[in-house]
Amino acid sequence: MPNRLAAATSPYLLQHADNPIDWWEWSDEAFAAAADRDVPVLLSVGYAACHWCHVMAHESFEDAATAEQVNAGFVAIKVDREERPDIDAVYMSATQAMTGQGGWPMTCFLTPAGEPFHCGTYYPSTPRHGMPSFRQLLDAVTTAWREDGARVRGAAGEIAARLVDNATVSLPPAPVGPEELERAAAGLSAQFDEGAGGFGGAPKFPPSMVLEFLLRHHERTGSGDALRMAALTGEAMARGGMYDQLAGGFSRYSVDAQWVVPHFEKMLYDNALLLRVYAHLARRTEVSLPRRVADETAAFLLRDLRTAEGGFASALDADTEGVEGLTYAWTPAQLREVLGDEDGEWAAALLTVTDSGTFEHGSSTLQLLRDPDDPARWDRIRAALLASRDTRPQPARDDKVVTAWNGLAILALAEGGAATGRPEWIAAAAEATELLLRLHLVDGRLRRSSRDGVVGAAAGVLEDYACLADGLLALHQATGSPRWLRAATDLLDVALQHFADPERPGTFYDTADDAEALLHRPHEITDNATPCGSSALASALLTASVLVDDPTRYRAAAEDALRAAGVVAEKHPRFGGHWLTAAEAMVRGPLQVAVVGAGDDPACARLVAHARHIAPGGTVVVPGEPDAEGVPLLADRPLVHGGPAAYVCRGFVCERPSRTLEELTASLVLRP
Repeated sequence: MPNRLAAATSPYLLQHADNPIDWWEWSDEAFAAAADRDVPVLLSVGYAACHWCHVMAHESFEDAATAEQVNAGFVAIKVDREERPDIDAVYMSATQAMTGQGGWPMTCFLTPAGEPFHCGTYYPSTPRHGMPSFRQLLDAVTTAWREDGARVRGAAGEIAARLVDNATVSLPPAPVGPEELERAAAGLSAQFDEGAGGFGGAPKFPPSMVLEFLLRHHERTGSGDALRMAALTGEAMARGGMYDQLAGGFSRYSVDAQWVVPHFEKMLYDNALLLRVYAHLARRTEVSLPRRVADETAAFLLRDLRTAEGGFASALDADTEGVEGLTYAWTPAQLREVLGDEDGEWAAALLTVTDSGTFEHGSSTLQLLRDPDDPARWDRIRAALLASRDTRPQPARDDKVVTAWNGLAILALAEGGAATGRPEWIAAAAEATELLLRLHLVDGRLRRSSRDGVVGAAAGVLEDYACLADGLLALHQATGSPRWLRAATDLLDVALQHFADPERPGTFYDTADDAEALLHRPHEITDNATPCGSSALASALLTASVLVDDPTRYRAAAEDALRAAGVVAEKHPRFGGHWLTAAEAMVRGPLQVAVVGAGDDPACARLVAHARHIAPGGTVVVPGEPDAEGVPLLADRPLVHGGPAAYVCRGFVCERPSRTLEELTASLVLRP
């Protein structure tokens, strides 16, 4: 019999709708039920593409005896961390404080007041590696609650108070100027993996925001080291098993330090951020690999993650039928079966598929460590392997549309499409934007997600406003339409009104001032898998400041935010990549290029395309007719001798207009 999750919109919650555990969604009613029964709350947090979430579900949540124990002694609440990042942030801070680490599934035991007293992650169904079984843990919690409930409640209250205190701590303001950016780049160089690219050891995650910073740093300073680190890492990731050599798109991370074996889930946010990086790399290097990877990654987004409504789904699962790599891994015999002996052996050598294997059970992930010596043969073989792979069982898709992650995709597609001449990317970005503004924007406020055209009840958090605004600003530049600029500034105004801390300039909470009250109001300042809401907002504010009539308010808010995060950006650059990216744009101005002329004038189109190709990352490029209504950057920018012209400005100082590609290059050429 389905439990209370049967009516949920979250694919993750629906995965648990048939569990024998009597799950509740997060609600006041659930906590009231715990208070009425005088039992603790079991809070389980995960997401649909999470491998270990599936493992714990199969081992414990689907087990009748475990369910009986949970139902008798607890009120069980299931939360999708992607749908409710605010709840996840609050209890992840408790988990990390208690255990020194975090991850998903997250397993927390709470009082009926929501105060945590025991937190952890995955628990096995039988004791192993020094860990108790999940049922042993349930026994221990139940015993403590019944026999020493007052002490448990008191300890939970103390933990909650400490979490509130920690949440209100802020770093001292610090500048993020040229000297600090230089030190951040040097700090990254000291941590760089010279052999395999990237930073640190296994597991190794794609450092997309750090790479974008390094590219911008190279463009501003001419640093060869910054470009080398970005290019080497980009090539290593794209040639390894973390990249899907047949269908395009990146997996979440590599379990090893050489990018060979991935954790197979494919997330929208990773691929959106990496699309932006590879499109940028394609403009700064002479090799063909970055452009190919950008094209293939965009194709993956449009083919495999696009929803019927025009948005982008959140993820493809890590598992297929409960097995990691079932869809993706190959043996030499399987290659020969599909391709024949000669092509099979050639493909095995090219893709590093060996008899001993690089993955489990003698299978191998596909790597493309060198370009094929016969490209036509490779194209034919790749198509045959992909067609064969499509007949295998496929990973499930989490098809909820998350506002922030769609904002990242809109930004990457609009910016990358404009810079590399792919109008179909821009069209896809516009279609996704139409969906979000039509469905996710309710009475002027954003909702977090939707599924199958039905918007969820969860309120948007700061990253939703910031990432969508940044995407809208990129779409405005790609199309010249003032509609997208107006929508972006509306969102930024809401963010400044409802998310800012009035007592601490530059500090922004992740939840709105009128959002549901939790144990504390989360405030994330470090960039992790995605930009934190504050760094995304700083970037959007900075871009908007040079696109609107009055730049003062947005510029000041962006500068305050960067100062508030200055210590993180300089001292911990691996966790401040998006902050550093925004700071590079701030130091440069940002640069502004207004290209005036008729839209059907080939000379104007050439100027626009050239500006987008050579301009440093973070540059604002807007085309349109002189004095176009609703586009302040085009105001007072006349045609020159009756023809199109490009106006390049740094800060609020503009150079003489450029009429030729050579003149425009001279204004935008890479220079310190």
